[in-house]
Amino acid sequence: MPNHEARTRTSGRRRSEDAHQEVLQGVLEMLEEQGYGAITIEGVAARTGVAKSTIYRWWSSKGDLVMEAYGRAIRQRMPVPDRGSVEADLTAFVADLYRIARHPARMSALRGLMAEAQVDATFAESFRAWVGERQQVVTDLLQRGVDRGELPTDADLRHAVDLVFGPFWYRLLVGHAPLRAADAPGHVRTVLAGLRQRPPGPAPATVRGGAAR
Repeated sequence: MPNHEARTRTSGRRRSEDAHQEVLQGVLEMLEEQGYGAITIEGVAARTGVAKSTIYRWWSSKGDLVMEAYGRAIRQRMPVPDRGSVEADLTAFVADLYRIARHPARMSALRGLMAEAQVDATFAESFRAWVGERQQVVTDLLQRGVDRGELPTDADLRHAVDLVFGPFWYRLLVGHAPLRAADAPGHVRTVLAGLRQRPPGPAPATVRGGAAR
């Protein structure tokens, strides 16, 4: 039979883990209800019943807390696809990305995070770290395509990642065109066609009077 001390440690650890998850869920809900600017650690503590001192012990700043909560939600909402081809994988990813348009509160929250990252240098670090994680997901999808021989080994994957996310951010922030999951296949085909097209070689020398110039 396990001793009382072991049961107490296990119970305490479970309560701590539960509280940790409650804070992350509470922050996510506050972000999508109120926006980043309205969140305070005091408000998080009041909403979740977790002491402010405990929250500060787990996260060094509001930005770190919010981006951990948001990053966890995105990983749950957008599992990494593995459908057997780079086109299928990337199309599934982009379609999921564009489906944010079905959730106005999520769109507003993400716009707010981007805006905050432009004016708060400390938060910008947490935001860029999250963006880097999402970029790595797409880089890995493209690298699988390279490994399977679907894309050339010298493909510029870094630029391709920017091309994948570019329409999403541009349409999300400017609002000049809709984000529609139905557009994902065409957008992906355009990106992949560019990756597969070999850049032109040097222009041939002009020959005049039998001499190359």
